[in-house]
Amino acid sequence: MDTHEQKINLLAEMIAFSVVDGRLHEREYQFVWIVAQELGISKKEFNELFHQELRADVIKSEFERIQQFYRLALLMHVDGVLHQKEEEAIRQIAINMGLNPSATNRILKLMNTSPSTIISPQVLMNHFQEQLN
Repeated sequence: MDTHEQKINLLAEMIAFSVVDGRLHEREYQFVWIVAQELGISKKEFNELFHQELRADVIKSEFERIQQFYRLALLMHVDGVLHQKEEEAIRQIAINMGLNPSATNRILKLMNTSPSTIISPQVLMNHFQEQLN
């Protein structure tokens, strides 16, 4: 992430996604807060994001779009409950990001079958780079 605004936009998107099921679970809040801390965002500014409208900014780098998709997928699983609305929303977000739907579906299936929902960065990137070959 280059700019403060990009960091804020990333967090705002994560916050919007975390409440797509109609509820903000404590684990979801904690997960997004950890990301905010890693990005150097203050607690005050982080909490203010919950009261702002989501800005629609396009992430230019494909690598960053893949990273954001994966963060959202992790966020989707963090509360231990997988809602249909979350699955529909993440698929639509991936399409809006310009990510390959086939690759995103494979990643989501892998995460569903993984005991920890975590997959290696290499596996993640390999699924998205298949389309380039």
